Amino acid sequence: MNRSVDVFVVGGGPAGLVAAIAARQQGLSVMVADGANHPIDKPCGEGLIPETQAALARLNIQIPESEGYPFRGIRFLQRESQVQAQYPSGHGIGIRRTILHEILVAKAHECGVELQWKTPVAGIERDSVKLRHESVTAQWIVGADGSGSRVRRWSGLDATVRRHQRFASRRHYRVHPWTEYMEIYWGQRSQAYVTPVSQDEVCIVVLAENAQDANFAESVENWPELKDRLAKAELGSRERGAITSMHSLQNVYRGKVALVGDASGSVDAITGEGLRLAFCQAIALAEGMKRGDLREYQRLHRKIAKLPTMMGNLLLMLGRHAAVRQRAIKSLANNPELFEKFLAIHAGNSTIPAILATGARVGWEFLAA
Repeated sequence: MNRSVDVFVVGGGPAGLVAAIAARQQGLSVMVADGANHPIDKPCGEGLIPETQAALARLNIQIPESEGYPFRGIRFLQRESQVQAQYPSGHGIGIRRTILHEILVAKAHECGVELQWKTPVAGIERDSVKLRHESVTAQWIVGADGSGSRVRRWSGLDATVRRHQRFASRRHYRVHPWTEYMEIYWGQRSQAYVTPVSQDEVCIVVLAENAQDANFAESVENWPELKDRLAKAELGSRERGAITSMHSLQNVYRGKVALVGDASGSVDAITGEGLRLAFCQAIALAEGMKRGDLREYQRLHRKIAKLPTMMGNLLLMLGRHAAVRQRAIKSLANNPELFEKFLAIHAGNSTIPAILATGARVGWEFLAA
């Protein structure tokens, strides 16, 4: 006889694991299947902002500081100027993606999630999931299988509202972190963001519109200061490449099938918001499955993504237009309190009147710069 669960999650990355944990905490039985084995790695910036940690804390998931490295905020750098600001609530944690994954795997085991590694999913039907040697009946099917989601395609949810792709390459260097901030270096056709992940290692990701501009060795030539810091540092990992996308969908569920994480839409990696969005979505989805109604999940999904999408578009615009970026960073450097307010807005710690007032002030300072 086929097995049966309340929730079947396709994809065992962070989004899928947190969706499974959240569903178990709602009292639902859960199975997760992934074609890979754990720990699952992904080329990313490896920084958890305070709001990402807060989302995990709602599920009683704590990230031990001994497993990562704390950072206080964000610093923008370009040759002409730089500006920095601290997070308004708490601090970020840089942590290797593989370590984060093992923490989530352990929590899923603790919660009673059934984990099926090296188990590719062959397809889905209205109320079942096809594995290699069996089908599993499920009341709910969750697609957490990334930006190229097959569940999204199988369920007919592939209608995309907007899509924008960029290329990324990631390296780790064995060097003591030189900064208490996550640093974003701006260049002509690419950006690099640096995250300290331990006492003796940093993660560096290069992002660009074109694949050739994401070449790590060539891109670092844009930032002499960064190049000098890495000159004698030993590589801590092989270089890995990826395609990062910014897209949204018309709908994130149909019938008994729902999408979460990058499968359900994503923002550009430079925002640092990907995991926070996935974890907040996972919590909302679990509550909807418990109620037996996902209409509220659809509404909350759009609400959760609205501000990060706006910030992503703004940062992409700065990346494309050097003159605009230079003037914007210069104006923020002359008025660092504005950058602090900007970071508070990015983190969601601001009111609508404050957002409008900050926008007007930034506009004025931009014109005066």
